[in-house]
Amino acid sequence: MSKAVLLFSGQGAQKVGMGQDLISAYPSAKKLFEQADHTLGRSLSDIMFHGPPEELTKTRHCQPALFLHGLALLQILKEKVPQLQPVAAAGLSLGEMTAHCAAGTFTFEQGLKLVARRGELMDKACETQPGSMAAMIGGTPEDLSRLATECDVDIANLNCPGQTVLSGTEKGIDRAVSLAKEFGLRMGKKLQVAGAYHSRLMASAQEELGKALAATDFTDPQIPVISNYLAAPAEGPDAIRASLKDQVTGSVRWIESIQHLRQQGHDLFIELGPGKVLAGFMARIDKEARIISIEDATSLEAAITELS
Repeated sequence: MSKAVLLFSGQGAQKVGMGQDLISAYPSAKKLFEQADHTLGRSLSDIMFHGPPEELTKTRHCQPALFLHGLALLQILKEKVPQLQPVAAAGLSLGEMTAHCAAGTFTFEQGLKLVARRGELMDKACETQPGSMAAMIGGTPEDLSRLATECDVDIANLNCPGQTVLSGTEKGIDRAVSLAKEFGLRMGKKLQVAGAYHSRLMASAQEELGKALAATDFTDPQIPVISNYLAAPAEGPDAIRASLKDQVTGSVRWIESIQHLRQQGHDLFIELGPGKVLAGFMARIDKEARIISIEDATSLEAAITELS
């Protein structure tokens, strides 16, 4: 029996064409995509398959797209590898919602509606509180903390050793990029994003998402799901709701989340989503861990062979 930790992609991993090869090869995937379109009352699948890229990149589209894509891949994998035993799950930012659905915290339909709402609220927050983000390469945690304080921005993502993302106002992020070397970092690079995710500028989205979470029935997940905000599992439905709400303005503590899973003795990870981003982070966090990345029909078939 293959025991594995499931990892789900975050916003930014999306790409036009994602999932299109799945629906032609696997009837269950086609059914799930049709269910998603029906639940949302719009053709999310059409945007996923045909774009254009700027439309798919919009938060209200890319978040449910990644949610749907990750769960479709998992559904097929479970059908083809019945001996696969998920033992824990985690997801980068938005991916944490996908992880909870995979763990049974809420149904696919409930999760899709929540994620669609999350995307809409974040889009709205980006319009009312414009901001930006920047990747910071190198430096110590202390260097990054001093830089963030100096520029009045927030630490958004601790992705892997040597890569941290700052988030905040355009002015603050531009200043952080210009001062990066002075604060002991190798460089800072502004990211092409719609807003300041995981920063205080998302407070309006956080508050409204909290209401949507409170109105949704949650159950205890069947496997532990690591909270980005806590870098550990949240215990019980109320704590899970709180951590998913706090995550909107809080830091994504991905390094610590993976370290927590490794300390639990887990050594096989399966990344479900486009781009192999999480495999790249894993190589920097813990080279001893084994990770299989699945993003399309070809990599899915290779994973089925490897896990069978």
